[in-house]
Amino acid sequence: MLEKALKGSKTYWMWLLALAVVIAVGFVVYLRQLEFGLGITGMSRDVTWGFYIAQFTFLVGVAASAVMLVLPYYLHDYKTFGKITVLGEFLAVASVLMCMLFIIVDLGQPMRLLNVIFYPTPNSMLFWDMIVLNGYLFLNIVIGWNVLDAERNNTAPEKWIKPLIYLSIPWAVSIHTVTAFLYCGLPGRGFWLTAVLAPRFLASAFAAGPAFLILLSFIIRRFTNFDAGTRARQTLAKIVAYAVLANLFFFLCEVFVAVYSQIPEHMSHLQYLFFGLHGHDALVPWMWSSMALMVLAVIFLIIPAARQNETTLIFSCAFVFVGTWIDKGLGMISGGFVPNPLHEVNEYIPSIPEIVITIGVYALGFLVLTLLYKVVTGVKREVAGQG
Repeated sequence: MLEKALKGSKTYWMWLLALAVVIAVGFVVYLRQLEFGLGITGMSRDVTWGFYIAQFTFLVGVAASAVMLVLPYYLHDYKTFGKITVLGEFLAVASVLMCMLFIIVDLGQPMRLLNVIFYPTPNSMLFWDMIVLNGYLFLNIVIGWNVLDAERNNTAPEKWIKPLIYLSIPWAVSIHTVTAFLYCGLPGRGFWLTAVLAPRFLASAFAAGPAFLILLSFIIRRFTNFDAGTRARQTLAKIVAYAVLANLFFFLCEVFVAVYSQIPEHMSHLQYLFFGLHGHDALVPWMWSSMALMVLAVIFLIIPAARQNETTLIFSCAFVFVGTWIDKGLGMISGGFVPNPLHEVNEYIPSIPEIVITIGVYALGFLVLTLLYKVVTGVKREVAGQG
């Protein structure tokens, strides 16, 4: 089936070339980071996890969201998701790949990754994160590829695939839960020290991932004749609406606990993010924008007429994706490190090299996603007798 990724229109090849150029620029800057060290990033003694780990956290959620398709389709035989489930599984593959790359660039020296393998420490959340991420990548590649191959040959998938499908459901939940435990296991950081961090992560994941998949389905329909189906998009949109509501509810719970209890270690992080602290307010406009985007999206997605309008649906999904990205890709990490345990404010702003490397990793992820989606749409066309 891979040969289908080697055939395409001029637009397809121009898109791949553009991604390759961005990847090359990002790689050159990464070589500079390898030579100079993490000193070229905006990280410091107080903020030891920055933009890279923030993107890793966000993309783990996008990967985990595949369960919102796998569970109804395979477990409850919800046929409406028949055309879009493989797209969700391959989105998970590209997302997990980007997650791993963000961990590698954050380590500074990639050889340090071998320490996790040669000197495993089961009491470390990072050790378990390595296991769940690699396992989830393997599961989605094997399941997605075999199901697609069976569809191409007009046969049922192999029987041994079914246990892997069932295993992938709790595994999807585990990857974002373990990621949340990386943070809420640190007692010195009041912003992360909450039992609802894992549920909040999952809620935002089940909003951002399906929202992005809806946007991707529109893009695919625009450039190919493959349509995932209006009903599938509408069902996903309802899932997005409830997931965003749950995410906002968990956030308000955290605000209540921090403000009502008046614990400075918990209040100061929220104060910094939404009102500024000691004259430092770099993230204030971003965080209010994030909340406004998510609230607007919920309003649009709950009203049936607005949700069924494709233009409004596209904007709503974009609002959800950008809003949750700001929340996790900017505020979650910085908000946990600033202020530090001594209540001193040392703000973190990503450096230009850091941003360029990040864009390069995203470009690599989109390259993999494009190739995988080209195979999927090629097989769908072949099955439909169009190619």
